[in-house]
Formats: sequence, structure tokens, C-alpha cells
Amino acid sequence: QVQLVESGGGLVLPGGSLRLSCAGSGTDFSLYFMRWYRQVPGKQRELIATINSEAVTNYADAVKGRFTVTRDNAEKTMVLQMNSLKPEDTAVYYCRADFGLRVYWGRGTQVTVSS
Repeated sequence: QVQLVESGGGLVLPGGSLRLSCAGSGTDFSLYFMRWYRQVPGKQRELIATINSEAVTNYADAVKGRFTVTRDNAEKTMVLQMNSLKPEDTAVYYCRADFGLRVYWGRGTQVTVSS
């Protein structure tokens, strides 16, 4: 069983930065395909960034150039560095791990961008 725990959310001013972490468990963390999603109440969960086992990354257009996803397999951690935050980035942010046919989700962390 894999557990994922997000942290680092909070309230930030527009233009500010936050660093989200996703701490994982399990012996095969380096093999997981990892993703960040976000969700606003009443809307579908939105995929915003992915990072594979070789640290190749992809981003949604809405966050490209502002967000950076990295992973540290030794620490079993994935990080989302979010810069130049906008009010429309306000959401609950979730991490997800895919390992074969198995999919694991964290419980999410709230990010609020507001003045």
C-alpha cells in the first residue's frame, strides 16, 4: 500500500510563491509516475503537471513557465514549486502516483491566492 501526503499549502498574495510537497511511501517510489492535480469546488479535477521515473516533466498550459515539478527518489518526495501565483490558481492540490495498474491519491492541500 502506498500513502501520499501533501503539505505546503496556504494563503499567499497574488504574485507570490508556494512550495508544495508530496511525501510518499513504498519501496518502489522511484518507479512511480507522479502527477499533480488541482480541483476547484464544482469543477473537475485538473491535471497540471507530471513527472516520470526519469524526471521528464510535462505541464498544463495554465501553469507552464510558472510551476516546476521535481522529485527526490531517495527522499520519496515530489515537489511543486509555484511562482507568480494568480487568484485562479486557488484550489485544492492533490498528488497522484501510478504504479502499473495501481493508482494512489493524497488527501490534498488547500492553496488560496488572494489579496
